Amino acid sequence: MGHTSQLEGIPQLLSFINDNETGLHHDFEVWLEKLAPHEPVKQYRHNVGEDNADAHLKRQVMGREVVVAVTEGKLDFGPWEQIFYGEFDSRRKKRVLVKIIGE
Repeated sequence: MGHTSQLEGIPQLLSFINDNETGLHHDFEVWLEKLAPHEPVKQYRHNVGEDNADAHLKRQVMGREVVVAVTEGKLDFGPWEQIFYGEFDSRRKKRVLVKIIGE
């Protein structure tokens, strides 16, 4: 078939493909907080009237979209892989856009 599906987000949300393991999810959360801690909010120049600079940085590291091959009409993942949605700034409405690219 040769189709590709792409999930896209908007700032502060992210999507990624990885194994569905609870410990791994926790490790991502801890690692991202070490890279871009939320507190103290005054450490970021972006935080004027907002306190979500860390969310922008975390999204930049993890990415905001995924590309998934579709083979014989099914998403083509490894045995433990799934698409995950991450949220670091839940104050705004979000949307998911799915694009099918191919023949």
